[in-house]
Amino acid sequence: MERNSDEVLLLNKKVDKTLDQEVLHQVLRIAVYDQFRSYETYCEMIDKHGSIEPLNEILESVQSHYSAVITVLERYEVDVPFNDWYEKVKVSDNLVECFEVGVALEIQNIAMYEELLECIEEEDIREVLYKLQAASFNCHLPKFRQAVANSYNLNGSTSEVGSQEDMMSKLGEYQEVFESVMQGDVDQAKIAQLFQNSNVALLSGLALGGLGTVVVKDMFNKNNKEE
Repeated sequence: MERNSDEVLLLNKKVDKTLDQEVLHQVLRIAVYDQFRSYETYCEMIDKHGSIEPLNEILESVQSHYSAVITVLERYEVDVPFNDWYEKVKVSDNLVECFEVGVALEIQNIAMYEELLECIEEEDIREVLYKLQAASFNCHLPKFRQAVANSYNLNGSTSEVGSQEDMMSKLGEYQEVFESVMQGDVDQAKIAQLFQNSNVALLSGLALGGLGTVVVKDMFNKNNKEE
């Protein structure tokens, strides 16, 4: 399988100014590689669970997003990273767990773009990144969060996702984290605890390079700046 020479950078999703690679190139390659990851993940979910919402709508959105980023890469003559996510991604047989992964991925996505935007000054690139972040913030995350809530509220779903008490507890955790994200005031400890307790922790096959506290700890850098 073809490998990206900057695979470590792409998986970490953080600009490294010590590298010879230009920051602009890093930002664009990280952005499109992350969109590839989302696309392949949601494709796999649809392959396993069928053509359902919100997966269909979000997949279509992600496809348009990575096309937009690729256009910018071509404009700045940046090589498009090789998309190897189709061989990395594995999803759960449990649809609720897939929706939970969607929540986690979109929270990561919001945080990633917040950091990338701090590293770039070109207005055309910033405009594209803002649009992608806004789509995760205003559309994808709320839709996945609602899908989790709807799944927990379905009659007869308790046999798949646990007792009614467990479901209500998980919903409460998601609600708290979701509201924090929407307000731009992310409590790192709460999100880390959610991911630790969530079924997301079972899906190591996603190979996301830190689907828990490692990715969340720098989200918006808000808490660290205040300390």
